[in-house]
Amino acid sequence: MLTILGFAMIATFLVLIMMKKMSPIAALVLIPAAFCVFVGKGAKLGDYVIDGVTGLAPTAAMLMFAIVYFGVMIDVGLFDPIVRGILRFCKADPMRIVVGTAVLAAIVSLDGDGSTTFMITVSAMYPLYKRLKMSLVVMTGVAAMANGVMNTLPWGGPTARAATALKVDAGDVFVPMIPALAVGLVAVIGLAYVLGVRERRRLGTLALDEVLVTEKETETVLVGAGGTATPDSPAPGGGSGATTATTTGTTTTGSDDADDERFAALDPDRPTLRPRLYWFNALLTVVLLTAMIMELLPIPVLFLLGAALALSVNFPHIPDQKARLAAHADNVLNVSGMVFAAAVFTGVLQGTGMVDHMATWMVDVIPEAMGPHMALVTGVLSLPLTYFMSNDGFYFGVLPVLAEAGAAHGVTPLEMARASLVGQPLHMSSPLVPAVYVLVGMAKVEFGDHTRFVVKWAAATCLVILGAGILFGTI
Repeated sequence: MLTILGFAMIATFLVLIMMKKMSPIAALVLIPAAFCVFVGKGAKLGDYVIDGVTGLAPTAAMLMFAIVYFGVMIDVGLFDPIVRGILRFCKADPMRIVVGTAVLAAIVSLDGDGSTTFMITVSAMYPLYKRLKMSLVVMTGVAAMANGVMNTLPWGGPTARAATALKVDAGDVFVPMIPALAVGLVAVIGLAYVLGVRERRRLGTLALDEVLVTEKETETVLVGAGGTATPDSPAPGGGSGATTATTTGTTTTGSDDADDERFAALDPDRPTLRPRLYWFNALLTVVLLTAMIMELLPIPVLFLLGAALALSVNFPHIPDQKARLAAHADNVLNVSGMVFAAAVFTGVLQGTGMVDHMATWMVDVIPEAMGPHMALVTGVLSLPLTYFMSNDGFYFGVLPVLAEAGAAHGVTPLEMARASLVGQPLHMSSPLVPAVYVLVGMAKVEFGDHTRFVVKWAAATCLVILGAGILFGTI
């Protein structure tokens, strides 16, 4: 019964948010609360929620101060050269921009933290997508998949969990998987190329000076793939906007005030710029990310210290510090609220025992004849299981059971551990992953829209990695 209710709760949540019948925060809170009462454990709802909040509180704290930190870095101009460099390299070509998104997300993912990756990637690429009127779900989807592949790094979490659960060396798990994961990353970049070509056909290509020109005096007429349109006209395929045919002088766009304010992050004359402190801010960021990788202190503590130091040095006057905090309060509230709402969902899912029953059922339905192929089975199961439950639940709850079944048929723990990594590109878009709310929140994309777009492509990427692992003999 709990197995059915667990799947029903997850399905209800996904359907309602994808159909936009409920906001993600409301769905994450109300749906599990209703199911908890339905299974007769409503009296324990408070305990389940507190357990979930306790588990995710460090993550929420990390996200809050990380958003403040990187928000300040954007304000002071740390990422301006990166954005302008990418723009010049991409030459305002939508195809190059989408590919650049994948490459940037993959590089930044080397720090092992998805939230940091998404904050940096969106901060750098968002203005380009908005100015060219490109699809923002393409940006979030490509970034999530690239980060999902790189999330398998030993310090990223899943590899360490798999190695710990099966009592094997993380290096022995990861190193042989590098060729398969490299194929997966190439697949993501190839997909980015295809999606970018599709965006190019829809929008066309801008000249570089048409994008870099300052917005002050003259109005621009937006030109779509098939003709002219007013600034607020919808573009084909559900997105808005198109390429620009500029008049003489400077230009304005038809985006709303919020979008204009967001693009103003690149305004070369904004008062928050601190060019004299550029190298201090760059060094501070490098030190912060290095300390994260080396695990010198817990990540929430590092970002708390980093945010406090960045604010104090760049904005020594208290009114200026308050203004910066107020400027980023919207993002902080949205993301931290989503994390605490997700704590209700995970708390109920685990507290009622739904996760355990779902995992047991998945293992029990595997035919006996599939025993010698348990690594393949584990790779396939890692897609839905890491999407519908946390990495901790999968690697510490399900993987040992699967590995035990595989061991009876001669499948080694190392093969099982490698196969369990296959589902990570899809896992990074799971509603149970706090980092995905940073991604969609900063990109101003509806979670349901992101889910509808990314699931099929992420699942295909996972299968490519699985196929490459089998071909290379590591799975």
